[in-house]
This record gives sequence, C-alpha cells and structure tokens, in this order.
Amino acid sequence: MSSSLAYTRSGSGAPLVLLHGIGLNRSSWNPVVPTLAQHFDVIAVDLPGFGDSAEATSAEASSAQATSAQGHPRTLAEAVAGLLAELGVTTPHVAGNSLGGWVALELAALYPVASVTLIDPAGLWKQGAPLYCRISLRASRWLARHAARPLSYLVRFRLGRVLALGQTHGRPTRLTPRYARETIAAMGTCPGFEATLAATARQGYRATAPITAPVKLAFGSRDVLLLRGQSRHLDQLPPGIQAETLPRCGHVPMADDPGAVAELITRTAARAAQAPVVR
Repeated sequence: MSSSLAYTRSGSGAPLVLLHGIGLNRSSWNPVVPTLAQHFDVIAVDLPGFGDSAEATSAEASSAQATSAQGHPRTLAEAVAGLLAELGVTTPHVAGNSLGGWVALELAALYPVASVTLIDPAGLWKQGAPLYCRISLRASRWLARHAARPLSYLVRFRLGRVLALGQTHGRPTRLTPRYARETIAAMGTCPGFEATLAATARQGYRATAPITAPVKLAFGSRDVLLLRGQSRHLDQLPPGIQAETLPRCGHVPMADDPGAVAELITRTAARAAQAPVVR
C-alpha cells in the first residue's frame, strides 16, 4: 500500500516508530522524543486520518464496508508498513499508545519488527469496545469540536486542565496550557476519528500471526479510560506477557512521566538486542 503519511524523524541509531492514540497525533510523543532521539532514529508518525495525514482509502465494493475498513487498526498498520518500506526502514522497534498500541500489534503481524512496546493499548477487550470507553471518547470529541474556544480558555488554569484532560492524563496540572490547547485541537479536528471509532467499537484485537519479537506492556496507574476487567484482557497477546504499571500516569502517559515512558521503550529495545528476532 502506498503511503502519504506525515511523520517527524530525529536522532540516530536503531529505528524506532512511535504510534499515537485516537484523536491525537505525533506531537503527543513530543515530551519523550528528545530522550529517545539520543539512542534511536525516532520516526513519529501521524496515523491515517489524524494530524497531517489524510484518511486511508479502501477499494472495497461497498461504501459502508470501505468506511469501516479505512479506520480499522489493520488498515492503519498497512499504511505505516507502506511508509516504512518507502523510507527503507527494516526491522524497527515500535511503540504505540492507546490506538497506536493496537496498530503496533497489527504492524508486527505485517512487517518485521525488532520489539513492541504497548503503552495503555486499546483493543484488549473481549468483544467490542466497552460502552464506557465509547461514551467517554464521543464526549471528548464533541466537546473538542463544539466547545473548543471555552476549553482553550479554561486550560490556562490548573483546575481547567484537570477538568479538560483529567480523564486522559494522570498529572494534568503539570501540563502546559499550550500542550492542553494542542491536545484539544487535535481531538476536535482529526477527520479519521469517526471511522476509527466505528471500526474498533464492535471488535477487539485478535492475533493473526505469532509475534516473535520481545513485547512489553504497561498501563498507567491512573488510566481511568481502560478499566480493569473491561479493557485489559491479555489472552490474544504472546504467552507470558504481564502488564507493568507506570505510577501516577494516565492513559496518555508520555506527558505525565516522560522519563518512565522512555525507559520502558529503551528497556524493551535492549531485550531485543539480547535476543535477536526469529524469522
């Protein structure tokens, strides 16, 4: 699949691909990129329909099927694989947050990867996405689209940032007003939100091929979007994987504790260096 994805590339070393969550874009990784760029060739990608990337296209016969397919994590992963092929990037490390974690798992089934770091990944539910998740995301989307101006004013204040971003971030008072405004704008303007939410609402991640690369999984201790018992079923992941905890972090922990997130990714990559990928 040909790719027209927007991305930012920095640093040097082994390639590392960063994949963001639904309603966000590659800038959600900005807090950790400077640290990671000291060790990796960091490629932060805007998934199709988010940030500066156009929505994925589908050749399905039915327009309804096409709409569902274009937002599915497998389709998004195909676009990322196309970008990596165009860039000549082989066997990268991959880290994904939320939707990006699900896309990372799909990418690992399509393209050789060195390691996979899952940070509060979506898709680990038994059937479809829990109603609580869907309502929460739809509410965030509605507010970001229809109340962007008052929210952008509100986040000038610490309490305002708690109210606006407390569901997704574990330490919202530490966020800058600029970061908060950019997060609200990203959620309100991304054209791929509806298609992706629809494509992930009725099903979860299902393994289609073994993942032989090292996989690490972590949830923020303050993640109140992906609840225990609803969204943390690990049966589709490679055997033996246990979830770690990122203390005092929320669903999007890169801004909550950049050092802990960078350390997690670096540690996963180090495991790959010690145990080469079996092909």
